[in-house]
Amino acid sequence: MTAPQNLTDPEPFLSLHTAVVLLGAILIGLTAGGLTFLGGTGTALSVLAGLSAAGVSVPVLSGLIR
Repeated sequence: MTAPQNLTDPEPFLSLHTAVVLLGAILIGLTAGGLTFLGGTGTALSVLAGLSAAGVSVPVLSGLIR
């Protein structure tokens, strides 16, 4: 039996840039959603605000972290 050729240097699932951008977007979304919820808005609108903030922050963070 021979060993497969690509076991020595596998490519990562996500690049470091992508991981940092997504982590930042998650933190921004959680913060925005949490603050919206604490401000007295309902749960559904707070989740929507958090998802919107995370979605908008992805291209911004991608441009900033280059």
